[in-house]
Amino acid sequence: MNLGLWMQRHRRSILFLVALLALAGVASALRLPITLFPKAEFPRVVVSLDAGDRPADQMAMLVTRPMEEALRRIPGVQDVHATTSRGSAEVALNFDWNANMVEVALQVNAAVAQLLPALPAGTRTSVRRMDPTKLPVIAYSLTSTSESLAQLHDLAQYQLRPLLASVPGVARIEVQGGAQEEYRVTADPARLAARGLALADLARAVTAANAISAAGRLEDHYKLYLVVAHGATVTPEQIRRIVVAASPQGVVHLGDVAEVARAAAPQWIRVTADGKDAVLLNIYQQPGSNSVAIAQGIRDQLAAANVSLPKDVTLANWYDQSELVTASAAGVRDAILIGVLLAALTLLVFLRNWKITLIAVAVVPTVMAATSVLLGVLHMGFNIMTLGGMAAAVGLIIDDAIVMVEQIVRRVREGGAERFDGGRVMAAALEFMRPLAGSSAATIIIFVPLAFLTGVTGAFFKALSITMASALVISFLIALLAVPLLCDQLLGARDAAQDEEKGWLFPRLRRAYLRLLQGVLARPWWLLAGLVPLVLVSGLAYGRVGSGFMPAMDEGGFVIDYRTPPGTSLTETDRLLRQIEAIVRANPNVHTYSRRTGLQLGGGLTEANQGDFFIRLKSGPREPIDQVMDEMRARVEHEVPGVDIEMMQLMEDVIGDLTAVPQPIQVKIFSDDPEVLYASARRVADALGKVAGVVDVRDGINPAGDAIDIRVQPERAALEGVDPAWVAQALSDALSGNVAAQVQQAPRMIGVRVWTPASTRDNDTALRTLLLRAPDGHLFPLERVATLTAVSGQPQIESENLKRMVAVTGRISGRDLGSTIADVKQVLRQPGLLGAGAYTALGGLYQQQQIAFQGLMVVFAAAVALVFALLLFLYERFRIAAAVLLMPLLAVGAVFIGLWVTGIELNITSMMGMTMIVGIVTEVAIFYVSEYFLLREHEGMALHEALLAAGANRLRPIAMTTIAAILALLPLALAIGQGSAMQQPLAVAIITGLIVQMPLVLVVLPALMRLALPSHESLESTPPLLEKS
Repeated sequence: MNLGLWMQRHRRSILFLVALLALAGVASALRLPITLFPKAEFPRVVVSLDAGDRPADQMAMLVTRPMEEALRRIPGVQDVHATTSRGSAEVALNFDWNANMVEVALQVNAAVAQLLPALPAGTRTSVRRMDPTKLPVIAYSLTSTSESLAQLHDLAQYQLRPLLASVPGVARIEVQGGAQEEYRVTADPARLAARGLALADLARAVTAANAISAAGRLEDHYKLYLVVAHGATVTPEQIRRIVVAASPQGVVHLGDVAEVARAAAPQWIRVTADGKDAVLLNIYQQPGSNSVAIAQGIRDQLAAANVSLPKDVTLANWYDQSELVTASAAGVRDAILIGVLLAALTLLVFLRNWKITLIAVAVVPTVMAATSVLLGVLHMGFNIMTLGGMAAAVGLIIDDAIVMVEQIVRRVREGGAERFDGGRVMAAALEFMRPLAGSSAATIIIFVPLAFLTGVTGAFFKALSITMASALVISFLIALLAVPLLCDQLLGARDAAQDEEKGWLFPRLRRAYLRLLQGVLARPWWLLAGLVPLVLVSGLAYGRVGSGFMPAMDEGGFVIDYRTPPGTSLTETDRLLRQIEAIVRANPNVHTYSRRTGLQLGGGLTEANQGDFFIRLKSGPREPIDQVMDEMRARVEHEVPGVDIEMMQLMEDVIGDLTAVPQPIQVKIFSDDPEVLYASARRVADALGKVAGVVDVRDGINPAGDAIDIRVQPERAALEGVDPAWVAQALSDALSGNVAAQVQQAPRMIGVRVWTPASTRDNDTALRTLLLRAPDGHLFPLERVATLTAVSGQPQIESENLKRMVAVTGRISGRDLGSTIADVKQVLRQPGLLGAGAYTALGGLYQQQQIAFQGLMVVFAAAVALVFALLLFLYERFRIAAAVLLMPLLAVGAVFIGLWVTGIELNITSMMGMTMIVGIVTEVAIFYVSEYFLLREHEGMALHEALLAAGANRLRPIAMTTIAAILALLPLALAIGQGSAMQQPLAVAIITGLIVQMPLVLVVLPALMRLALPSHESLESTPPLLEKS
C-alpha cells in the first residue's frame, strides 16, 4: 500500500495519537522525579574499622593490612586504598563501572564478616556504598538564647525527627550537635577514702539499683501475671538515696560520698549556625527520589503540623538542594523557551508565513512532551543532564520540521500552487523521506557510542545522550508522519504560492551565493587552498585552549574544610574558628552558614581539630562564587594563619568523594621508608605551592595529636594486688567516667555517669598522682605502678594496593586543569625533590579527566566510523563518502577556535559537543548531496549545473536550520540561568560547528564533488538512497 495514501486515510487517527502523546507527556512531566544529577551507581565501597585507641602502626599491622588482603581477593576489585590512623582505619575499594554494586556490597560484607573473628577483640566494622545521596537534601538549624543545647537536641530528636520521617522519599534524618543530658555522680575522693570505698563500688551500686528483670509468671485463678523486679531510680533524689554500703555502723548512701546533678554528656564536638551554638537537622533522600518533592514535603509537614516551638527557639533553613535543582530546571526551561522564540523569529523572517512557522515550531513542544513519556518508560527523571539534553536538542528538533515543510512548499509551488492538494503534499513528503531518514540517522547514530560511555562521563552524560537521541528519533517520526498532515490541513494554495524571490533578505542572499558558487566551481582548487588558513588557525587554537574535567557551575554555596594543628584542643580550635566566622559574616554575599567541629557535613566523626563550614550565598545579584571563595581564602590565610583550609563547591566535593579524590591535583608518592616518604611529601608540597594558580596545598601528612603513653608495670601492679587490666579499667572510670545505668524519662533514656572531680584529671601531674583503691582497700598513686610518657602523634598511614604512600593534594584557582598539570609535571622533574627509592603517580580529578578523555576519543573515532559507514551505505561511493565526511571533520577543527575565542575549556561537555558536530554537519551535507542526485536523476542535469541547482534549492532550508539551531542554542551558550553552565561548553562547541557548517556544505562540498566526480558520470549509477522501489 502507498504510504502517502495510508497517511491520508488515517490522518485523523495519526494526528489524534500525536496530540494524545503530547498530553501524556505533559502528565508524565508532572510526575517525573526531579533531582540535581542522574541516578548513578558509583563503583566504590568503603569499609570503616574501629579498634580502640591503639597506635597507628599497630593498627595497620593488626587490622588494616589483613583487611586489605582479604578485600583484595574479591572478584572485580581494581584498586584498594587504605588510610590508617590511631585506632581507626578506612579501606576504599574501587570496582569496574559495569559491576553489580548490590552483589559487590554483599561480597564485601561477607569478606569482612569472615575476617572479623581474626581481628583484635572489640573491633567494629561498617560497610557503605558511595552514592550521591551521601549529603542532605535539605537541612535546618535550631538556635535559642534561653533553651539549653540539651533541650534543643531533645526537640530535634524526639519531636521534629519523627514528624519529618514520614515524608515520602526521606531515607533518614540525622541530628548533629546539641548535648545529651545525663545524671552526673561526682565522687568526693576524701569521703570515699574515709569510708573505704572505691569509684567502682559506686558504679556497682548504681547498676544494681537500676536492674530490671522479669522474675517469672504467676497464675492466680483466672489471671496470669508477669512478675517484674526492678528498683529503678529516675530522679536525682532517688539516685542520692541509693545504698552503696551497709555495716553495723549504718548505711552509706550515694549522696553521702558524691554529688548528684544534671549535666551534659561529655563530647568533643561543636556545632554552630550563623555564629550561635545550634542543633542541625539533616534530611537525606532515598536514591532515585524526587528532591524537589521531598523539600516541599518537609516544608508542608512543618507548616501543617504547626510545630509548637518554644518562644525563643528559631528553626532556620541553612541548606536546600531543591533550590539549586529548581533554579537549574528553570534556567534550562528559560533557555528552551528563548531558543524556540528566536528560532521562530528566524523562520518568520525567511518564510514570511506565520502558518508555516507555527507548524515547524509546534513540533518542538510535541517532541519535548513525547520525550518526557520515554524518560518515564526508561525510569529516568528530570535532572540537569536530561533537561540540558532537551535544551541542546531544540535546534536539532526544529531542523527536521523546517526541511520537511520547506520541501513540501517548494515542490507544490514548482508544480503549480493553484493545484494544492493532499496528494501532492504526500508525494513531496515521500520524495523527501529517504533523504530525511539518512540525514536523521547521521545525527542519531552519533549517540550509539555515547550510550556506551562508562566512568564519570557515562554516569552523568549518558542521561544527556539518551535524552537527545530519544528526542531526535521522535522528531524524525513526527516530521515524517505529522508535519505533512498538518501542512495538508492548515496550508492552502495561497501559502504555497508565496514567491521566495520576493522580499528583501533571501533574494540578495541567493544571488550572492550563486555568484560565489559559480566562481568556486570554475576554480575549485583555489578554494581548497583557502582551507589551509582554517586548518592552521584550528591547530593554533588547539594548542591554546585549556583543558578541564567537568564544567564549573555556580551552586549558590560552598564548603570550607578546615584543620588546626594536630592535638589542638576543642576550645582553642573554636577560638580560631570564631575569627573565620567573623570573616564569613562580614562578606556581603553570604546569606547564612553553619559550622561543624569534630563532625562532617555528610555525617561521621573527625578529630576535635577538624571540621567544615557550609556557606550559603544570597540569591539574586552578587559576586561570582569563585570570586567570593578567593576573597575569603585570602582573608583567612592572612588573618588566621593557624588554620589550614580547603574550599570547594558542594557538588564538586560530592563527585570527588564518589570517585575517590575530590582535589584536581593529587601527587601520589610511594616509598617503603616512612622517613623518605614524609620528607619527599614536604618538598613536593612546597614546590606545588609555588606553581601559579595552585591553592589549598596539603602535604598529606596527617599526624594525630600528642598522647600520654601509660605503661603498666606488671610486677609493680602485682605488689599492689592488681593487674594491668584492672589499672586500665580504673583509669577509664576516672578519665571518662562509668555510665553505670540508663534511666527512662519518656521518651528518652538518660545515663547515670559515675565520675571523679575534674581537678583529679585536668593535667598530666594530676594524672600521675591519681589515687587508685586496690581491692583490699588501700590507696596508691598511679605512678607507683605505671610510667607516663608524652609521645608525639603518629601520622596517618596510607597505602594503595598494599604499597605505602602519601598523597600531596592541591586545588586550582584561575587556571585550567591541563596547563596547571603541565606545570606540576615540570616541577616533579626537579632533581632532588624525591628521596631515594621514591616515585610518584598523578591521581585526583586529573586522572579522572584522562580516563574520560580517552573514553571520549574512542567514542569520537567510533562516531566517525559509523557516519562513514552510513555514507557508504547511502551512496556506495567512496569519494562521495570521503568528501562528505571531510565537512564535519573541518567543523570539529573549527570548534577549537570557538572554545579559544570564548575562553571555555576543552572538557567532557565540549568534547561531547564536538562528537555531535560530526552528525549535525553530516546531516546537512546529506541534504545537499541528496538534492544533487535527485536533480541528476529526475532533471538530467549535467554535473556543474546540478551542483549549482542543488545549492540554490538547499540554500534556504540549510540557512534556516543553521540560523534557527544557533539561536535555539544561544541561551545555553550564554549560560542564561543557573543550570545552563553545565551545558555551556556543549552549546558553544555546536554553535561554532554550525557557524562554519553553511560555507562548508554549500561552498566547499560542491567544490570537492566537482573534483571527485567525473563530468561524464553516468546516470545509471544512481545511489541506492534514490533507487525507486
